[in-house]
Amino acid sequence: MNDCIFCNIVKGEIPSYKVYEDDNFLAFLDIRPLNIGHTLVIPKRHERWVWDVQNVGEYFEVTRKIVLAQKKAFETDWVVSLISGEEVPHAHIWLIPRFENDGHGGFIDTKNIKSLTKEEMLAAQSKIVDNL
Repeated sequence: MNDCIFCNIVKGEIPSYKVYEDDNFLAFLDIRPLNIGHTLVIPKRHERWVWDVQNVGEYFEVTRKIVLAQKKAFETDWVVSLISGEEVPHAHIWLIPRFENDGHGGFIDTKNIKSLTKEEMLAAQSKIVDNL
């Protein structure tokens, strides 16, 4: 789809902080992170919903790989996954590392967006990649 922001990221038309890529999936940092290391995992092929992804088992294996890297990278056992699909009409899974006193309380507050510098984003990207 030409007007899909995630398809344009896959094509390299929009820059991103990639943490993982293979033939079928791409993972990159969210530019409006709810915490440092907030990552989106998407299929490269445009699918509207996560449940439409034909190789959904492989999709979740990639997602698991990213979570394990996040846990090591940010020294936390708490990584929240969210699947809603309402913000962008392309299948995606949010992976959000959680920390004590991270400003979210008991549940992720999707309005509590963190302001991170480019350097902080690059450092988070590097930490995840180094732990894959």
